[in-house]
Amino acid sequence: MFAKSSYINRRQALVSLLRASGSSGILAFAGNAECGMSYRDNSYKFRQDSSFLYFFGIDQPDLGAILDLESGESVLYADDAGIDTIVWTGSLPTAHELAELSGISKTAGFALFEGAIVSAKASGRKIHCLPAYRAEHELRYQRIFGPSFEPSVPLIKAIIQLRELKSAEEICEIELAVATAHEMHLSAARVARMGMKESQIVGKISEIAQSAGGDLSFPAIATIHGETLHNHFHGNELKEGQLFLLDSGAETASHYASDLTTTFPISRKFTAFQRDMYEITRSAHFKGVEALKPGNAFLNVHLASCLEIAEGLKSMGIMKGSAQDAVAAGAHTLFFPCGTGHMMGLDVHDMENLGELYVGYEGKPRDPRFGFKSLRLAKAVQPGFVVTVEPGIYFIPDLIDLRESEGAFKDFVNYDKLRTVRSQGGCRLEEDYLVSQDGSRLLGAPGYPLSVTEVEDLRGS
Repeated sequence: MFAKSSYINRRQALVSLLRASGSSGILAFAGNAECGMSYRDNSYKFRQDSSFLYFFGIDQPDLGAILDLESGESVLYADDAGIDTIVWTGSLPTAHELAELSGISKTAGFALFEGAIVSAKASGRKIHCLPAYRAEHELRYQRIFGPSFEPSVPLIKAIIQLRELKSAEEICEIELAVATAHEMHLSAARVARMGMKESQIVGKISEIAQSAGGDLSFPAIATIHGETLHNHFHGNELKEGQLFLLDSGAETASHYASDLTTTFPISRKFTAFQRDMYEITRSAHFKGVEALKPGNAFLNVHLASCLEIAEGLKSMGIMKGSAQDAVAAGAHTLFFPCGTGHMMGLDVHDMENLGELYVGYEGKPRDPRFGFKSLRLAKAVQPGFVVTVEPGIYFIPDLIDLRESEGAFKDFVNYDKLRTVRSQGGCRLEEDYLVSQDGSRLLGAPGYPLSVTEVEDLRGS
């Protein structure tokens, strides 16, 4: 946890924002519960709700909190552990001790949390809750509000306004996560050898993340099939001539995340085609970084990367015609069907449970076209934002076949050439950046080496 003053100040800022918007009533925050993996007492690793962590900091199951917009008072709903629990867990802080860590003076039993919401609702007070993404919250809200429960949009917007601007203490935590992720990726590039399984790489990076006191920030994408954007299968054997794509980050003990992607050859050297593919991806990455400036829409960061990919594939004879026209027509989405990045913080896709429409688009509609609709962040970036920049090139046979059968993008895609390289897999490069007053700063600098020569040196070490 940070100092209790951080949580007090955050709650006060939230109350001020909501009062200024004309909101009244209570804010109800439901912490997460344990969740059985194969039976009740064999649970998944506990992960507290990120907004609960942001405003209260307490990383423990079976908690609730209510913040009164009129009085400004906070109440923590928690139970003291009984002996039947203590014999399994060891001594635990009391509810009062937990509340004190967060700067809260009033506590009540956890069983009273739901009743307090019901009572406030019965008295005609407005109840502000966040979207439910776990079954226990969904059931609770349906019991209280019925099947027509709707989360509070004013609360969602206020939380985004606070959480999207990272404080100095948050940046320190994120940099710790990035440093661990760098170690993970460097280790993977050094140890990967022909005949190994993808799962062995996952085991190595998991060891590093957990040894640092945290864990992976999301299930690792560690694959020879980098063309599959979210590939969590790890059973393939590494073979000569393949590319290996590792998309993985670390989460600190306080749950701040990092998210990096690297691509390297299983052989000691890139093939000529792989080198060109990698260099285009690298160039697209830095074109995106160059556009990452305060006030500039992240959509423009995305388009800068897309244009560089189209220009590069044109130089390889895979695309043709005007690169700008190709991007405007969406022809690049045949090779880059996703977005260039996302916000990052307490969540690796920060605040995604609050809704991308608000987090990434300020409530404005997104472009519904294939490839563009996958862009998680489009709004103007501001100093204090932490974002990823992660363009890639992907040769997806099913997508290639579909677009060719549709007769799509014939003015911009050389399908004859494309048929000869359709099995080349995928390449992605990703780093984490803090938007500054005059541009952006790479987090965890100097970072993972990205040049072809440096990557090949890693593979030969």
